[in-house]
Amino acid sequence: MSLEVESSQPAGAETATATTSRLKRHDSLYGDAEKVSGAKYHGSEVSWVRTLHLAFQSIGIIYGDIGTSPLYVYSSTFPDGIKHNDDLLGVLSLIIYTLIIIPMLKYVFIVLYANDNGDGGTFALYSLISRYAKIRMIPNQQAEDAMVSNYSIEAPNSQLRRAQWLKHKLENSRAAKIALFTLTILGTSMVMGDGTLTPAISVLSAVSGIREKAPSLTQTQVVLISVAILFVLFSVQSFGTDKVGYTFAPIISVWFLLIAGIGLYNLVVHDISILRAFNPMCIVDYFRRNGKQAWVSLGGVVLCVTGTEGMFADLGHFNIRAVQVYMATTSDLTLLSCYSSSASPSWPEKQQPETIFCLTNGDLIRLSFLLLQISFNGILFPSVALCYIGQAAYLRKFPEDVGDTFYRSIPGPLFWPTFIVAILAAIIASQAMLSGAFAILSKALSLGCMPRVRVIHTSKEYEGQVYIPEVNFMMGLASIVVTIAFKSTTSIGNAYGICVVSTFMITTHLMTVVMLLIWKKHIVFVLMFYVVFGGVEAIYLTSILSKFVDGGYLPFCFSLVLMTLMATWHYVHVKRYWYELDHIVPTSEMTALLEKNDVRRIPGVGLLYTELVQGIPPLFPRLVKKIPSVHSIFIFMSIKHLPIPHVAATERFLFRQVGPREHRMFRCVARYGYSDALEEPKEFAAFLADGLKMFIQEESAFALAEAPAPALADNDEPARPRRSTSSAVHSEEAIQPSSRVSSLSGRITFQLSQLPVDVEEEKQLIDREVERGMVYLTGEANVTAGAKSSILKKIVVNYIYTFLRKNLTEGHRALSIPNDQLLKVGITYEI
Repeated sequence: MSLEVESSQPAGAETATATTSRLKRHDSLYGDAEKVSGAKYHGSEVSWVRTLHLAFQSIGIIYGDIGTSPLYVYSSTFPDGIKHNDDLLGVLSLIIYTLIIIPMLKYVFIVLYANDNGDGGTFALYSLISRYAKIRMIPNQQAEDAMVSNYSIEAPNSQLRRAQWLKHKLENSRAAKIALFTLTILGTSMVMGDGTLTPAISVLSAVSGIREKAPSLTQTQVVLISVAILFVLFSVQSFGTDKVGYTFAPIISVWFLLIAGIGLYNLVVHDISILRAFNPMCIVDYFRRNGKQAWVSLGGVVLCVTGTEGMFADLGHFNIRAVQVYMATTSDLTLLSCYSSSASPSWPEKQQPETIFCLTNGDLIRLSFLLLQISFNGILFPSVALCYIGQAAYLRKFPEDVGDTFYRSIPGPLFWPTFIVAILAAIIASQAMLSGAFAILSKALSLGCMPRVRVIHTSKEYEGQVYIPEVNFMMGLASIVVTIAFKSTTSIGNAYGICVVSTFMITTHLMTVVMLLIWKKHIVFVLMFYVVFGGVEAIYLTSILSKFVDGGYLPFCFSLVLMTLMATWHYVHVKRYWYELDHIVPTSEMTALLEKNDVRRIPGVGLLYTELVQGIPPLFPRLVKKIPSVHSIFIFMSIKHLPIPHVAATERFLFRQVGPREHRMFRCVARYGYSDALEEPKEFAAFLADGLKMFIQEESAFALAEAPAPALADNDEPARPRRSTSSAVHSEEAIQPSSRVSSLSGRITFQLSQLPVDVEEEKQLIDREVERGMVYLTGEANVTAGAKSSILKKIVVNYIYTFLRKNLTEGHRALSIPNDQLLKVGITYEI
C-alpha cells in the first residue's frame, strides 16, 4: 500500500525523473473527499425498478391532497347558496385559472427547480440560501464544509453586482437574518397547521356523503365516524410512508379516473355551455355582479389548490425522478430508455449498465422536470378540472344542491364505489400533508429549531421517509379536537385557507431571494415572479382573513404557539453556543489543564459531545475537576448538520489533533445532511475508529513529506502552507492551500514501510482501546437567565425553555447513544 500524490504536467514540459517535492499539508477531509468522486447521492443513480416503485408510491403520497379538494370547494365558496346562475361561470373560471397560476406555473415550472438536491419545503429553501450566504445564527461554518462533494456551491458571478450586494446585506444585517429565519419557522408552523387541518376537513367531507343514503344519521354521528377514521390514520403512521404509500397508490389512481369520468358525464348530460368559463371575462362579470361578496368567496375558491405546498415538501420522501416519472406516457419512457442504454464515458464498455441512469446533474434535472410537467399537465390538471367543470354543470341545473355538490352529482350506480374510494382518497390526502410535516420538522431538528426528539427512519432504502412519534401524537390529537369542535367543513375550511395561502406567500418571498442570490436572474424576471404570484396570493389572503372570527383564528393561534416554542428553543440554543464559545479553554492550555488536576489515563475511548468546533468546551475542565481521569484515547465529538440534504459516508468525519501527540486527544466533527440518519452505535464506533486510524496514518505520512529536503531554486519552490493560531472558521488549525502551482511534474510515492514504526502501534492501540469499551459523555446543561435579565427573558429561558428541555428533549436517543455507555456531566450556564 502506498500514499501517492500526482501533479499535473503541462503540455511540452519535461518529466522530472527524480524530484523531491513537498506534499501539501492537509487533514482527513482531503483523503476522504478523494474517495467520493463517484459516490451515489440521493436520487443520483437509481435502477428502473426502484424508480418506478417510488413513482407508484408518489401517486398516493405527493399527489393525493390535490385531488380531494372537489369534496368541499363549492360548498365553501357558496355557504349561503347560489344567488345568480351565472355566478357558477365566474367561480369555475377562478378555479381553473387558480389551478393554472399557482400549482402549474409557480410550482411545477419554477419552485420545484429550487429543490435542495431532491428535498423541498421551506427549510430546504432556507438551507439552500444559507449555503450561499452566512445567515445562520450559530457561527460553526468551516471552510472545509464547502469542499464536501454534495455541497454544490458556486460563488456569485463578479459581474452581477446585485447578487454580491444582496449576499453582503444578508451576511451583515442581523435584522435580515432574523427575518429569513422568522419566515422559515412561520412557514413550518403553517405546514404543521395544514397537516392538522387536512385530515379533519378531508375525512369529514368524505364521510358526510353517507347522509345521502342514510338521512337518519345526525351530524354528531358523522363526526364520530370521522374521528374513528382519524384515529386509525394517525395510528398507522408508525408503519412508515413506504408501506402506507404503497398501499394507497392504487386507490388514488382509481380516484383520478372516477372524478374525471363523473365530471365528463355531468358536463355532457347537464350543461355543456359551462365551458364558457375558460373565458377570463367571466371573472370580471362575477365581480361586477357581486362586489364585496365575490371577494369574500375567494376564501373558498383557494381551497382548490390545497396540497400544492405538500407536493413540494414531500420531495424528500422519494427521489425527485420518482415524482416526475409518475404516469408518464409511453413515448417518455422510450426517451428514458434511450438515455439509460446510451454509453456513458464514466463506465467501462464491458460494465455498461442497462438499467441505470447515467446522466449529469444538468441532464437529469432537465429530463426530470420535463416528466413532471407532462404528468401534471396531462393527468392531474385534466382530472381535477373535469371534476370541477362537471360539478358546475350539475349546479347550473340543480343550484339548491351546492351544500353537497360532489355526492349529489354522482350517477346513482356509482355512488357506493365512489363513496368508498372518496373516504380512502381523503385518508391519502391526509397522509400527504403528514408526510410533508414530518419531513420539514426533521429538517428543523437538524438546524437547532426544535428539541432533539426521536426521529424514526421508517425505510432502510429511502432516507427521507421519517416518522416522529411525539409530533404524530400531538397532530393527531389536535386534528380530532378540531373535528369535534367545528363539526362542519365550512368552519374548518376558513382556517384551512389561511394555512394554505400563508405558506404560498412565504415560499414566494424565499424564492425571490433564491432567484436574486443563487439563480442570479434578471431583475425584470424576478419582479414579474414576485408581483404576479405575490399579488395573486395577497388577494386571496386578504379574502380569507375576512373570515378570521369564523374559524380563521385557529391557524394563527396554532402557529403562534409553535413559533414561540421554536423561536424560544433556537434563541437559547444560540445563546448557549455563544456562552460556550466565550468560555472555551484554548488548545494550547490543554497540557497545563491536565497537569493542574493531576489527571490520570484510564482504559477505553471517551467521546465528549460538544457543539463547538474549536477549542476545549467549558464542560471538560469541570469533568476533570470532579473526576480527574481521562480515557486513553479521548475525542471531542461534534455532531454538525450542514445545510445540504446528505453527506457521503466517506466524507463524514473531520479529525484534528488536540494538544501534543502523546496525549492522544483529538477533535472529530461528524458532518451530516439535514436528511441523514445517525448510524447505530456499533456502526458509528467502527466508522469512527477507521477514520481515526486513517487520520493518524495520513498525519504521519505528511509529516514525513514536510521533512527537510534538498533546496530548490527560488522560482521552483512551491509555496508551503502555514499553521495559524487563530482561525475565522473556529478550528484548531487553518489549512492555507498553496497560492502557486509548481511547474515540476511527477509522482511522489511513500511506501508505508517508510512511515514511523509507532504509526502501526498507534493503530493497534486504537483497536485495543475500542475493544475495551467506549464511554459517551454529554453535558446536562441547566440554562438560566442572568440576574439582571428582563422579565420576558426570564420567562423565556427559565420557564418555557426549561419545560421543553425536561419534557421533550431526548438528546442521547437522538444521538443514538446506548444508555449503558452514557455518562452525563451537570453544568449550569447563566446567559
